[in-house]
Amino acid sequence: MKTVQLNNFEIGGDKLTIFAGPCVIENSDMLFLCAQKLKEICDKLDINYIFKASFDKANRSSINSYRGPGLEIGLNMLNEVKQKFNVPVVTDFHEPFQAQMVAQVADVLQIPAFLCRQTDMLVAAAKTGKIVNIKKGQFLSPYQMSSLAKKVLDSNNDKILITERGTSFGYNNLVVDMRAIQIIQEMGYPVVFDATHSVQLPGGRGESSGGERKFVPLLAKSAIAAGARALFFEVHPCPSCAKCDGDNMIALDDAYELFSNLKKLFDSVQSL
Repeated sequence: MKTVQLNNFEIGGDKLTIFAGPCVIENSDMLFLCAQKLKEICDKLDINYIFKASFDKANRSSINSYRGPGLEIGLNMLNEVKQKFNVPVVTDFHEPFQAQMVAQVADVLQIPAFLCRQTDMLVAAAKTGKIVNIKKGQFLSPYQMSSLAKKVLDSNNDKILITERGTSFGYNNLVVDMRAIQIIQEMGYPVVFDATHSVQLPGGRGESSGGERKFVPLLAKSAIAAGARALFFEVHPCPSCAKCDGDNMIALDDAYELFSNLKKLFDSVQSL
């Protein structure tokens, strides 16, 4: 199975990789707390860890919703996390011109699901030479991801990850087809399963999205059983207080138990 090298570990290999952190940067204290605790948890459990947070959430349901500190301040804060805790960083961007700036800090550039078909975004990310994580649009089948990945390949970058995060199912709901994990892997790309966005209820609160956090462990376990070797979680010290996506984020205090159970399941699946 194809893997993607990041620093001293492989994404998609025989060791579990977890992308985790808050949905959006709120302040330094919260950012550092999440990075420190999540790294400690993953180190203790022998899990590859990549810190995740967004400097801007450009696709909020309402113009009045909190978006983040912005590009310059946000990247400086992410760089502080990277240097202070010695962790690789993934973050998303929303316009092609941002790619080169983001690549100065981020180890993985993430293409948001709503923008995954945008050729200029994919090409700009590819040209940085960094790992490109394409989030599958909620409106696409897994088979359609092949042509999007090819845009990156044709831009001379084969360091590609594809994230499954559910498919639109009626109004304000998503459903996960676990067949997508095998389908995308057979295309030759490591799959990251986004367990927290997959329980999101897009626009379910009118001017914000809702979510069903209680299903995160179920979907994460199902994804591992289906062959996923990398997982994605948004984590917050107090999800009910979060400025974005609180309903589907997991609590920082719950991360150790969840990750521990997932690691046990992952190791069992790998032994089959």
